[in-house]
Amino acid sequence: MEEKYIVALEIGSSKIKGAIGIVDPQGTLSVKAVEEEKLYDGVRYGCIRNVVETAGAIRNVIGRLEMREPGRNVTGVYVSVGGRSLMAQGIEIERRLPQEMEITNDLIADMTGDALNYQLHERTIVDVTPKEFRVDNSPTNRAVGMFGSHVSARLNLISCRTQLVRNLNHVLDERLHLPVHDMFVRQIAEADFVLYPEEKRQGCILVDCGAETTTVSIYKNGVLLYMSTIPMGSRNITRDITAMNYLEERAEELKIDGGNALSSTEPTPMPSNGLIDYGQINNYVAARAGEIIANINEQIKYAGLTPDRLPAGIILTGRGSKLNGFDRRLENLTTLKVRYGGPVNRVRILDGRINASDHVDVISILAAAAKDREVKECLSRPEPVVIAPEPIYNSIDEVRQQPSPQKPAYQQNAYQQNAYQQSGYQQNSYQQSQQPQQSQQSQQPQPQPAAPQRPEYQNPRPAESEKPEPAPAPEKKRGFSLWGTVRERLVNLMTEPVEDDDIDNDN
Repeated sequence: MEEKYIVALEIGSSKIKGAIGIVDPQGTLSVKAVEEEKLYDGVRYGCIRNVVETAGAIRNVIGRLEMREPGRNVTGVYVSVGGRSLMAQGIEIERRLPQEMEITNDLIADMTGDALNYQLHERTIVDVTPKEFRVDNSPTNRAVGMFGSHVSARLNLISCRTQLVRNLNHVLDERLHLPVHDMFVRQIAEADFVLYPEEKRQGCILVDCGAETTTVSIYKNGVLLYMSTIPMGSRNITRDITAMNYLEERAEELKIDGGNALSSTEPTPMPSNGLIDYGQINNYVAARAGEIIANINEQIKYAGLTPDRLPAGIILTGRGSKLNGFDRRLENLTTLKVRYGGPVNRVRILDGRINASDHVDVISILAAAAKDREVKECLSRPEPVVIAPEPIYNSIDEVRQQPSPQKPAYQQNAYQQNAYQQSGYQQNSYQQSQQPQQSQQSQQPQPQPAAPQRPEYQNPRPAESEKPEPAPAPEKKRGFSLWGTVRERLVNLMTEPVEDDDIDNDN
């Protein structure tokens, strides 16, 4: 496989992010560029509302990415989905075989196909992840390759509102004409990017704090056990501060500069500024941050777990989690250790201005795309420059015999006429003196030169009979299908070699 350029888009409620990555033949990802465009009301809770505004922001991001790669154009993208409507629900599928036989990739793919065909009301299944596999009632992490006569699978159906996928397809494919090569669930891509395999097996919580939503994903025994989206985020804190007669842009600046999520009963450093009452601002910040953290803590109970069964703690991602004191207050309330998520896989950053921890949302999409067996090129290759070979002459006489290139007569006449008209050329006295001598000759009728023939390639209106029939345009495939890639990812997960250990069955 040769080196390929890939492009990722992350469409959030407050911003549009785009990134360019290079995947080498060994599958190593190198991040070359990240661009961002602010968005205000075009996307709400992860779903595109204003098609025109969102398309304009995406076009700006794509344009800046293309400026980073002169001579190339973006021809396709990898995207992610998220938002308030994203949720996971369990489903169980089983197969009873006529006799004991080997579990194959085709069998797992067939079971995954049944899960993808599961009908949900006004919802679209965007991914399927394994929860538990059993072969002859024996739990296993690797079903492919085992022998048995009964296979059962507990799977997570990750779905979102159908309108979310429909609007995303309308903006990218129909309005901007950008084919979507694949679509990933943002929280799953981030989990694979920032979580260590040991943390997934021990038990941990991934918290993605966005502008309008906060997504909680709980992992145990190496698989996704629970996922839920809380319809609150950092923008709720900003809008609370606007109650003090600040514009939203100014309220966002005050939240970042002096806001603190710690409650008034905890030691809170206050910035000194006599013109701004940070004490009142932090009352709003602490109240809303406490509400978000309380909802995060409740998700542990909804998953049927207790904090002692999640020893790997909480991993934070998203710009909303960078609020001062948020990690400390979350740690105090949940009694779990908290860290900020960063890349744990092999990723090279080619631009020193890029902080991978600040762009986990979009770089994780690049990392997920780089894992595909058939990575698709997202940038057009620059056309090679063809240099005509210089002629080789054996003697000076051959050079002299070569005719000098001349323009056609009609082009020379047109050029001279334009030059005279533009310069206001006037005949000099010598020419004027020669006019009487030429008057007799001018009286004699002179043959008119034939009008120059227009070359065939300059004829703007060929005859109807000469018009070549246009070739039929290839039918453009609208939308995008994820079923093939979802099947492949799940089958690969069932065949990956992992360390054998005792599986906790008390879930």
